[in-house]
Amino acid sequence: MELTVRYFAGARAAAGRSEETASAGRSLDELLDDLAARHGERLAVVLKAASFLVDGVACHDRRALLPAGATVDVLPPFAGG
Repeated sequence: MELTVRYFAGARAAAGRSEETASAGRSLDELLDDLAARHGERLAVVLKAASFLVDGVACHDRRALLPAGATVDVLPPFAGG
């Protein structure tokens, strides 16, 4: 049971990739802990400030279980005007 994690902008640079797979059936908080451990402090900092979409919908309950086949988008704060 897997899900897809897609990284955008600064998250992509911090993770060193644009996409990867991870285990499903756990919460967003648990997934983020795993991703930070996997990729290091640089990504951990980005994850603390990022927003997350699960299958295109903003994730507000970070303890809800992520289903197999889901796509989690990691969206760091965007600069601009």
